[in-house]
Amino acid sequence: MAEDRNQNQIIRKDARNCFVESLNDAFEIGRIHLAFATYDLSKPAGQRQTNNIHIYIAVDEFLELCRKIACGELRYMMQNRKKSGDKSPLYQCLGGTSAEKLARQGRARKDGMSLSRTAQLLCGSKSDFLFVADSGPGQTDAKGLIVPRFGSKPENHVAISMSYEVFSELMMLTKVHFEAWLSAWYMQKIQSGKPAKNKPQADSQYQESSYEPENASEQMF
Repeated sequence: MAEDRNQNQIIRKDARNCFVESLNDAFEIGRIHLAFATYDLSKPAGQRQTNNIHIYIAVDEFLELCRKIACGELRYMMQNRKKSGDKSPLYQCLGGTSAEKLARQGRARKDGMSLSRTAQLLCGSKSDFLFVADSGPGQTDAKGLIVPRFGSKPENHVAISMSYEVFSELMMLTKVHFEAWLSAWYMQKIQSGKPAKNKPQADSQYQESSYEPENASEQMF
């Protein structure tokens, strides 16, 4: 229903009992926010969501992915990997929240580990792509990066089957919205008479704990 729609939503793409939506609430920190979810319609309203994973992609990585879509490079990569049987990700995003930050927020895991969140774009067997998000225990390495430690058994898993065109729609419409937001941001700076020197930037690996929108854990059903 319209009144229940997430007001930060840009676009949503559905597959069987799952979806991914793009949100505009992390532009100001230089990130693209994607929310992945699975659901079970046989459960009571308010309890239908079975998995919920929030991924934050750095804008520079996102724009490079959009470039590959627009020029056809991603399609070429997909076709070559399918022919060769290469199952490595076409794109991968690693991130999460360190154990230390979880503890400071009062959300420490029982195992004392960090929370890893990953997104991967894989070649599909029955479709062009599988857009996959996983979360589970992770470990912070010497560089401060959160390395997944859940192997093939994540605590949360969402895999969305997509055609090239559907994935392109998700990415490219989000790009249009980010560019519109950025133009408005510069215009606001100009009108306020302040130099636009604090342009939004993001680290190569997002730290979800540094920014978590109010609707990050909101039930979608």
